[in-house]
Amino acid sequence: MWFFARDPVRDFPFEISPELPEGGPPGPWVLHRGRKKATGSPVSIFVYDVKPGVEEQTQVAKAAFKRLKTLRHPNILAYIDGLETDRCLHIVTEAVTPLGAYLKARAEAGDLRELELSWGLHQIVKALSFLVNDCSLIHNNVCMAAVFVDRAGEWKLGGLDYMYSAQGSGGGPPCKGIPELEQYDPPELADGSGRAVREKWSADMWRLGCLIWEVFNGPLPRAAALRNPGKIPKSLVPHYCELVGANPKVRPNPARFLQNCRAPGGFMNNRFVETNLFLEEIQIKEPAEKQKFFQELSKSLDSFPEDFCRHKVLPQLLTAFEFGNAGAVVLTPLFKVGKFLGAEEYQQKIIPVVVKMFSSTDRAMRIRLLQQMEQFIQYLDEPTVNTQIFPHVVHGFLDTNPAIREQTVKSMLLLAPKLNETNLNVELMKHFARLQAKDEQGPIRCNTTVCLGKIGSYLSASTRHRVLTSAFSRATKDPFAPSRVAGVLGFAATHNLYSMNDCAHKILPVLCSLTVDPERSVRDQAFKAIRSFLSKLESVSEDPTQLAEAAETNVPQRPVPEGLPAPAPTPVPATPTTSGHWETQEESKDAEEDSTAADRWDDEDWGSLEQEAESVLAQQDNWSTGGQASWAGQVSWTSNPGHKSQESDWSSWEAEDAWEQGWQEPSPPEPPPEGTRLASEYNWGGPEPSDKGDPFAALSVRREAGAQPRRDSWGDDNWEGLEAESRQAKAELARKKREERRREMEAKRAEKKTAKGPMKLGTRKLD
Repeated sequence: MWFFARDPVRDFPFEISPELPEGGPPGPWVLHRGRKKATGSPVSIFVYDVKPGVEEQTQVAKAAFKRLKTLRHPNILAYIDGLETDRCLHIVTEAVTPLGAYLKARAEAGDLRELELSWGLHQIVKALSFLVNDCSLIHNNVCMAAVFVDRAGEWKLGGLDYMYSAQGSGGGPPCKGIPELEQYDPPELADGSGRAVREKWSADMWRLGCLIWEVFNGPLPRAAALRNPGKIPKSLVPHYCELVGANPKVRPNPARFLQNCRAPGGFMNNRFVETNLFLEEIQIKEPAEKQKFFQELSKSLDSFPEDFCRHKVLPQLLTAFEFGNAGAVVLTPLFKVGKFLGAEEYQQKIIPVVVKMFSSTDRAMRIRLLQQMEQFIQYLDEPTVNTQIFPHVVHGFLDTNPAIREQTVKSMLLLAPKLNETNLNVELMKHFARLQAKDEQGPIRCNTTVCLGKIGSYLSASTRHRVLTSAFSRATKDPFAPSRVAGVLGFAATHNLYSMNDCAHKILPVLCSLTVDPERSVRDQAFKAIRSFLSKLESVSEDPTQLAEAAETNVPQRPVPEGLPAPAPTPVPATPTTSGHWETQEESKDAEEDSTAADRWDDEDWGSLEQEAESVLAQQDNWSTGGQASWAGQVSWTSNPGHKSQESDWSSWEAEDAWEQGWQEPSPPEPPPEGTRLASEYNWGGPEPSDKGDPFAALSVRREAGAQPRRDSWGDDNWEGLEAESRQAKAELARKKREERRREMEAKRAEKKTAKGPMKLGTRKLD
């Protein structure tokens, strides 16, 4: 019967990668990249080949094997597994890179920062303090080759080959026999005065000074070079000089050195080191301390290394949310770190947390998720959105807090492209109809109209035909002026979705009624829209062949929205609309700057509406104190005491026929709460007030009793030219007349502004 000896190397659960070795510390050890056979996780494997005639060196390697296996500290190279045979020694550790190679790569990439170096040196000094003060061990080999860096940028102390006990047990320091290592020995050892060393840490602290010099200046050519600090930062130079002093008694203990460098203004007194120290002790911190830490963390992440954020900060954020009840405070830093992840890693680590967060009842978490949805929406697939995200998000439409309702409306701009037929055309439209007709907050009704205009192309043909015209028509009757503007711009953004009959019979009559609106901003947008729709109809009338072409454009490709229908500090780029039948005359530079005189409403930036509403709706949510907000100091963000129950609000929308009735026959607007300023009383970013009267103020339902408006230049305009132009045989002549009339109106407006200043509606000049 034959027995075959098993090969221990072949049975070892780790294997060496076929790549070239990464080197290692000076000596017989060779560093290889490797992986665990079962999982494929990366590791580092230090290999020593036993050779005859070098028994003393083999004993040193075996001693290093034993030391690394028994020493456990966060700043010492982590031992995972090992193999010892007659032919070789294998030490498996966490995946690391030699410090020299790491610094060279970072410097070439231009990413090396002093923050990283300060924390790295902090870790090495802390490891030396552990060895000397807690274990009474002398490392005896501190140099660049004995330091390694893991994937998070953490520095680890290795090279334990020549370690010995500071208490004298086990003999003196082993002989190195390697010139590259002996140059780091302190001068008292070289001149034979080793007995004069009074402190056990003196030799290692000298070698620490050599390491600091190499980190900032490169490889140490000779010991005499230590006299010149070179590129060592000025805040570190005094402490460095203590390390490389000729008197060994003056060299500080590692713990004292850390204390000196952490003093105010010290090299290691910075936000990066403080963040790392907090993360190391986060498990024993109080909840209030954790909350404050995560709130301030996002401000510092931009200055931190990317690897540190991915591999050290991110796991702590996920743990804090999963087990620490950190709540919404982790969202901002979590999404900020998520930018450093690839698509696959984002799906594995961030998306499961996001899906779980949407089911939370915490209002602060819900609104922060909605506000930051733009950062993770691209990683959500359609099944996840429709089955796990949307059912939770729609509860925000019914929330008693207006800020949550508004953020929910804004989020639909991002979710709409991923919603299925039922959620988009039935559920979402039902909520939009209710908000536009019954919500007591004007800005929410306004944003609902804006959002509907931007997602109109995603709706089915039947839903567009049934909803859009009646929805925008309802908006034009809203008592909130920006909502009326939004209704006009809604027609503009979806102009290529209407037939010629709808333009003539449904849209133009609605727009014409707005030409006498009390608010000038509404009138201006209405006139732009009327001119453009008339131009479209006139173009088709002169060339009937364009009617078929116009019909083809009624079902456009679904664009990707580029902005949010929200008040923003900067204008949000609007989704461009495409049509071959809108006005294409070239605007002059001055006309482009004057938005009130611009005729190309097709290029209207929806951000302008949002800027108008921003002056009325100032979101100042303070979620840490109960989720209250204010509206420009005029309207309090509180629930309406007369708010109807959800069931009664929804009962009228169950039947299919209720759609058209709900959109087309809005209930009369309720009177505003006592103390609320009227829409006409706000300054919407238009012209400055003047003492010139306005005939349209007489048409306001809220004008003051006895007000006698004065005539202005609106009545002096020639309105009979439109009928004559429509009878012209050639389109070119009609276009020239419109262009000439537009220039006349611009000249009149400019002259009036220069002579008497801008006018304000609803006022009269006092005698």
